[in-house]
Amino acid sequence: MSRRGSTEPASNDTGRLGLPTGVFPFGNLNAITDVAGVHVGHVTAIEGNDIRTGATAVLPHGGNLLQDRVPAGLAVANGHGKMIGATQIVEIGEIETPIVLTNTLAVPRAADAILDWTLSQAGNASVRSINPVVGETNDGRLNAIETRPLTVARIRHAIDTAAEGPVVEGCIGAGTGTVAMGWKAGIGTSSRVLPNRFGGHTIGALVQSNFPGSLRLAGVPVGRLLDSSGVEAKHADDHLAGSIMIVLATDAPLSDRNLTRLARRAFAGVARTGASFSNGSGDYAIAFSTAESVRRSPARRAEEATLRELPNERISPLFLAAIEATEEAIVRSLLQAESMTGRDGTTIAALPRDRTAALLREYGVTKGDRLV
Repeated sequence: MSRRGSTEPASNDTGRLGLPTGVFPFGNLNAITDVAGVHVGHVTAIEGNDIRTGATAVLPHGGNLLQDRVPAGLAVANGHGKMIGATQIVEIGEIETPIVLTNTLAVPRAADAILDWTLSQAGNASVRSINPVVGETNDGRLNAIETRPLTVARIRHAIDTAAEGPVVEGCIGAGTGTVAMGWKAGIGTSSRVLPNRFGGHTIGALVQSNFPGSLRLAGVPVGRLLDSSGVEAKHADDHLAGSIMIVLATDAPLSDRNLTRLARRAFAGVARTGASFSNGSGDYAIAFSTAESVRRSPARRAEEATLRELPNERISPLFLAAIEATEEAIVRSLLQAESMTGRDGTTIAALPRDRTAALLREYGVTKGDRLV
């Protein structure tokens, strides 16, 4: 089963919980695609009793990424992962391909899909070096990951169908089989728009949530409070392993050095949700800028160029926006997911929205004029 990443509007489920959004408002779509030019696509595989997986592609823009590269930064909270392309991002600070998120054992095929797509672009046929960027989390709890159902062609479909506009969230694409803090999770996205006095820039986050911890919402220990049903005891193993992939996009003209700094801040958003950052976590954040003034075009790569970028003294509001967008994207990845049964008859329940909302009301955190 394949579903395109922009064919359905973002749900308002999180709004029904009435969570405060934080300092900055979200964009029109409350998605990473609020950053103009960013494309997202999904391919989802739900087959039989034990295939529950997929891939999600994020394209910084809709052109030839190898020729018109974007500056980028990478941050790693815990490196127990199988990410492809990481060292070149660190070394030269740019991205030249789509970013594909998928499951652990599909990473090589995702890289092949990126190579095929890149070589098919006009002007790239004789290219001899490409740095595909692939991130992963392990969905083996619900998915028969060892059967490797995602082919190169299937993963490429996520790239080919990536589009601007609303992004479908929850149990789709790379989030089809994921679990976070004992609950069914998936893909989540959010955005923040800075006031004009801070530059008016937009930042968007997209996450593949699959990590351990004890859920906190707006500071309320929801995971512990729901433990009366035995959820945390039943899923005690969730405190021991799991990962998250975070992609941040912004139209602010940032250098790769400041994009690396921006990526690091995303983990503050992860921590706010109750993550435990375990030994077995692969926790990665990639940040890129779509601003034309810092784009790595062929002319700028061939000779000296003067780039217009945001100075250090003006980046703090973006740091906070990255934290807020990441936190909300994770919350949305849980609230948009549905209960799922997969391999060996394993069932992972969705976060109980009504009970969660009641807890938030009890703790008095659902007041405020802006809602998640």
